[in-house]
This record gives sequence, C-alpha cells and structure tokens, in this order.
Amino acid sequence: MLKGRLRHLSQTAACPLPESLHLLSFNMQVGIHTQAYHHYLTRAWQHLLPSQERQHRLQLIAHQLKAFDIIGLQEVDGGSLRTLFVNQVTHLAEKADFFWHYQQTNRNLGRWAQHSNGVLARWQPWQVQDHQLPGLPGRGAVVAFFGNKKQPLVIVNAHLALSPSAQSKQIDYLCRVIAPYPHLVLMGDFNASYAQLARHPSLQALGLISTQDPGISTYPSWRPQRHLDHILHTPTLKAQSLQVGHPLFSDHCPISTQLQIPAICRN
Repeated sequence: MLKGRLRHLSQTAACPLPESLHLLSFNMQVGIHTQAYHHYLTRAWQHLLPSQERQHRLQLIAHQLKAFDIIGLQEVDGGSLRTLFVNQVTHLAEKADFFWHYQQTNRNLGRWAQHSNGVLARWQPWQVQDHQLPGLPGRGAVVAFFGNKKQPLVIVNAHLALSPSAQSKQIDYLCRVIAPYPHLVLMGDFNASYAQLARHPSLQALGLISTQDPGISTYPSWRPQRHLDHILHTPTLKAQSLQVGHPLFSDHCPISTQLQIPAICRN
C-alpha cells in the first residue's frame, strides 16, 4: 500500500458542464518575477519577505486567467508574511471572477509561508479530495469531480517531487485513486518530461495521453528548454494541441488546452 493519504473530502450538489472547457496549468512560483538563473539568488528574499511589486503582478496574472474555465495552480501561497497575508488562490479567484476555488496547503510554515496548490473553476465540483502524496512532506494533489455523478469529469491538479523515484511513487498513488473513472485530466508541474511520463506503467494503464508538439518546453520561462508542465487526459476527452503561454512572472510558462466534454459527463 502506497503511503499517500486523503486528508479532506467535501461534497456538494452536481452542476452541469458546457460542451468544451478551456484548461490552464501554471506553476506561479509565488509571483516572483524570475528572468534569469541568477535571480534564484538575488530574488530569493521574496520567498520569505513581501514585495509590493508582487501584489501588482497578481492583478496582471488575474487578468490573464479570465480567459480560462478551470485552472490548476502550483507554488501559490495561502496567506503569509511574504504575500502580506493575502491568500493568492482566493485573491485570483475573486479578481478573475471564478465561481469556485480551492486552496490546498502542502507545507505550513506558519506566518512565514503557506506553500499551496490551488484550483479555480467556473462550475462547482460535486466532490473535492485533498491528497498528501507519498514521499517527503510538501507535495499534494487536488482531485475534483465535475458533472455527472455516475460518469464524472475528474480533474487532478498536482505538483510532483524532484526525485524520479518519488515521482514514480506519487504517480502510482494518484493513478490508483483515479483508476475507477474513465474521463480524466491530470495536470500540473510534474518535474519530468512527457517522454518520461509516457513510459510510466500506471499512466499507460489508464491510457493518459497528451496532444502536443514534441518540441514543446515550459521551463525555464525566459528560455524554455524542458517540458515539465503537463495536461494529460484520457482519449474520451478530445483536446486541441497544448499551447504554451507567455511567462507570467514565474520561472515556468503556463500551459493550456481546449477539451471537448462528452455528453455523458456533462448532464
């Protein structure tokens, strides 16, 4: 038995879904404007202390998020000193006019930092699961169930570990959680290439794929050379090619796609 665990589960009434959804995954790096490798050193203080410029960047990010329907965020802060105690997930949801949002704290450093994932959506899911992933503390995934309760659209937002061995255990755990559902989206910062993911037995067993240009890259944002951010889905969901967005004050580029949702999921 893998050692990840379900920390929290909530349920509400089901909501119908539209025929298509515009999805985005974005590692925000807490809104630190990283434009070169040396900024990891010279701007490292922003991981601990507040910056007025970061608050302005949040407004610009929120404006860009308005174009999407469901968003998975990684490396956001749940409200601490470094963000002037602003919950970035809640703030972005309000400023970008999202009906529903969820913030998952994965590493709680009290007033100094609230390392989190976040999900924003224009439709309320009927169930949300908050999972702590196997390995060292600090990695998590949010699993949201939308549409038809018998044939739901299941969307997972995750931030995986840096270590390949830990990644493998985390993928195995997530695939075991979502295996019963035929209509799946798995997105986030996986710290691994698509070629590495495509070889993973658990992902192969679920049939998760990605419609993409083989040359796509998302990291580092100022000169992308590696494809670390992904939106994987089952073949039941027809997707347009992945699009890499312009850098939004992070060391990762956002990535997006348009999904066609089967009628059986929407009702």
